[in-house]
Formats: sequence, structure tokens, C-alpha cells
Amino acid sequence: MKRVALYAAAAGFMAFAGFPFYWMLLTAFKQNRDLYVGAFDTRHVPWIFNDPPTLEHVRLLFGQTEFPRWVLNTLVVVVAVVVITVIVAVPAGYSLARLTGRWGERLGMGIFFTYLIPPTLLFIPFSRVVAMLGLQNSLGALILVYPTITIPFCTWLVMGFLRSVPWEIEEQAMIDGYSRLAVIMKVAPRLIVPGILTVVVFSFTLVMQEFVYALTFLSSVDKMTVSLGVPIALVRGDVYHWGALMAAALVISIPLAIIYNLFIDRFIQGFTMGAVKG
Repeated sequence: MKRVALYAAAAGFMAFAGFPFYWMLLTAFKQNRDLYVGAFDTRHVPWIFNDPPTLEHVRLLFGQTEFPRWVLNTLVVVVAVVVITVIVAVPAGYSLARLTGRWGERLGMGIFFTYLIPPTLLFIPFSRVVAMLGLQNSLGALILVYPTITIPFCTWLVMGFLRSVPWEIEEQAMIDGYSRLAVIMKVAPRLIVPGILTVVVFSFTLVMQEFVYALTFLSSVDKMTVSLGVPIALVRGDVYHWGALMAAALVISIPLAIIYNLFIDRFIQGFTMGAVKG
């Protein structure tokens, strides 16, 4: 009976987690008359295809919007922000984790507190900085601003993860002939692979879903990212193109779900070890 209850609970959670994907798939390929049928039509079943599926919404998304361009822009920003975050956050987290005394803890907490500042308080001064640098309406503005969100949190995360790694391992590497710099460049990254992966996934997720800064700094349709372009192009006044909206969400969410499932163990390990030891 315990095993039956366990599998029943797992099936319930799986259905709960999988239902949004099923609903996106259903909506993306339904005909408009199947989507917008009256709620009091007893012959209409909303959970199935009442009419044959159609590719009309997919053609609208890829043929009448800049969706492929938005995906490319998003990938450019994602790669740039992830690289910058890893290059800065990992050495900073290592330095603060190995800095003994109260100053190390104070600096680490100070860096983390900067992550807690709401973006709604920062986009006005950031707008001034972006204007001074001449980056208005360019992907460079997002590449400049997003690391100010990812680096503080990821530095704190790497600090917590490194504190769970015994210092004796690095000492042994130096006894075997490695210099301090070689330990930092070659030994330490291998010890915190889950932490680095967590940094990558966090940065990737934040860039994919961020909306406020993208709305503030981008105005041209061809410069937009997915999180901005989809609602602007597919929501016109009070008209919602639900089929195309769900098609866009499906195209973006399925690769993300696959990536998360491939690295879920290391991702959880990175977060839990950083949280416990930090």
C-alpha cells in the first residue's frame, strides 16, 4: 500500500507539472474556432482537439513576427552574460571563501544584499549609465546590466560551495608542486563543477525571463529578446493571439525543460551545498 501511495503521489505531481506543456501544445495547434468557442457550448470539450489540428499559429509566429531574430538575440545575451558571470563570480567567490575572519563574511553578505535590491529601483539610474555609454536600444545595454544581478548572487553561491570543499585538498596540490595561481586556475574549478553549473543555469534562466530591463533599454523590434518580443508582438491592444503565444512558449520551454532535466542532480547539489555551507 505504501508503494501504491508513492506511485500515485508521483503520478499526481507528474500530471500537475506536465499539464502546462499539454495545454500549450493543445492551444498552439488548435484552430481559432476551436479555441474561442462559447463556454456554454456543451458539445465542445476543451481538453481535446474538437477540430483537426492546424499549423496556422506556428506560421504566424515564424512568418509574421521576428521570433527567430528574438531567439538569436536572446542567445547572444545569454552567452555573453554567462561568460561574464562565470569569469567574475567564480574568482570572487573563491577569494571571499578563502578570506578568513569577519571581513570575508561581511564582504560576502554585502555582495549578496546588492542582489536583493529590486530592479524597479535601478532601471532609472541604469538608463542614465546606458545613455552616457551610447548603448541605447542595443543588446550591449542588457549585456552590461544583467551581470549586476547575476554576479552578486552567484558570488555568494560560489562562496558557500567552496566552504564545503576542504582546504587540505588545495594544500596537497601545492605540496605536489602546484603554485597558488595554478591551484586557483586548475584545481579549484574541478572541485566546484556543480557550483559553476548552478551559476550557468541561474544566469541562463534570469536572462531568459527578465522583462523590465529589456523593456526599458530596447525599442526596436529587431533588437528585442524573446521575453519582450513575444508579448509585444502577439498582444495587440486587447487582442491576444493565444495560439501563437502558446506556440512561442512551447518552443522556448521544451529545450529549457530538457536542459534542466539533464543537469538537475548537479544543479540541486550546487544550490543545497551552497545554502548549507554558506
